[in-house]
Amino acid sequence: MVKPNYQFEKRQRELEKKRKQEEKRLRDLSARTLPDGSPGLDAAAPPASTADDDTGKPG
Repeated sequence: MVKPNYQFEKRQRELEKKRKQEEKRLRDLSARTLPDGSPGLDAAAPPASTADDDTGKPG
């Protein structure tokens, strides 16, 4: 009778888990981008100034 290879089974489970985590990461990353391909709101990015803003002008 053949003995079960527990290390192989464990490694396969780990690889499957890693693959699913990577798929989720990519899915979440694509959800952050807008449909037209431009990036969505990024918390680390400073807000863009508009023409009506006084920011950045001396005085």
